[in-house]
Amino acid sequence: MAERVMFIQLKTGHNTDRGPCWISVVRFSKSWRTAHWHDKTLRRWQGMADANFYDVETFEEYWLSGPHRDRADTRYSNVRPTIDDDARDSYEAFLRGASLPGRKHG
Repeated sequence: MAERVMFIQLKTGHNTDRGPCWISVVRFSKSWRTAHWHDKTLRRWQGMADANFYDVETFEEYWLSGPHRDRADTRYSNVRPTIDDDARDSYEAFLRGASLPGRKHG
């Protein structure tokens, strides 16, 4: 499984981009259609309006993407992510200009 430091935001039950969000390590299947994060199994689905993954147990919708160096990860709000311990060192190095693990250009 590939591991990536990602920006994750809960979309279900929240007004567009105001849901809680995290910077965390996410494990992806070989096909990149399944993600494992915080003891959740998330599946990619293209038919959702503001999300690209859903929790297979709760059907909550999530947006997963690579973090932005300028910290502008949400589209319409200034919600700041919780930075999980598993991603903290890599994310802080990324903010200082380093590449994220597993990525050549960012």
